[in-house]
Amino acid sequence: MEPSHVIPISDAQLAFSALLVIISAGVSAVFRLGLVTSLLWGAIRCFVQLTVMGFLLTWIFATQNPLVVMIVVAVMCGIASRTATRRTPNVMDFPAFLAFVSLASSTYLVLVIVSAVIIRADPWYTPRIAIPIAGMILGNAANGIALSIDRLYAEVRSRRDEVEAFLTLGATRWEAVQDCVREALRAGMTPAINSLMLVGLVSIPGMMTGQILGGANPAEAARYQIVVMLMISAAVAFGSMMLVGISYIRLFTRDDALRPELSTSKH
Repeated sequence: MEPSHVIPISDAQLAFSALLVIISAGVSAVFRLGLVTSLLWGAIRCFVQLTVMGFLLTWIFATQNPLVVMIVVAVMCGIASRTATRRTPNVMDFPAFLAFVSLASSTYLVLVIVSAVIIRADPWYTPRIAIPIAGMILGNAANGIALSIDRLYAEVRSRRDEVEAFLTLGATRWEAVQDCVREALRAGMTPAINSLMLVGLVSIPGMMTGQILGGANPAEAARYQIVVMLMISAAVAFGSMMLVGISYIRLFTRDDALRPELSTSKH
């Protein structure tokens, strides 16, 4: 890859970029959307959160400590799992720990494969490589597992009579809900598959854009983006499979009957 030639952004230029918020605020004001306060608060949070992240990553990148990297990734998994379980309107009191286990498993697995086998970073836990990869995986995998677990519960509710009929006829738990599981996995994986089909046609993806702005050869940046897209689809598939596989058992009582609360949604 070619040497980086990043064009620096001064404090004044960064402050000037805040004027872009006026465009969004103007749309909200003209149509009376009532979003100006949320927009301003979001912009402030964006500035503060990313600034703090920049300083933290600067320190973390300098440590070269595998334990620090693993802890940071674990914290990221914890935050992502909490966020994912809150975006599930059809799931009642779903334990974030199960989402954490699924996200952590898929993230660490794909991270090691990409960093150690494909990119061949030396060492594989190099913070500058491992943490951004984990962030990209989690940003998409969290959405995938949220969609899959929400669809699982929605499918079981809509097919409750069908599932109970299977159970009455002597079907196992898996046999009774396997069609629901398939639909759940399909729901979780479809966005990642759609992204694979559309990437490079309607937009330049974020990582590729960042590398190009940083002075990388566009062809080399495209190779990295291909790896990113494939690792995201793999992480989403594995994470969704794990969470749905763990969770479908929780749909039943000890007597192999569907739980009574599956007749209602969370709201």
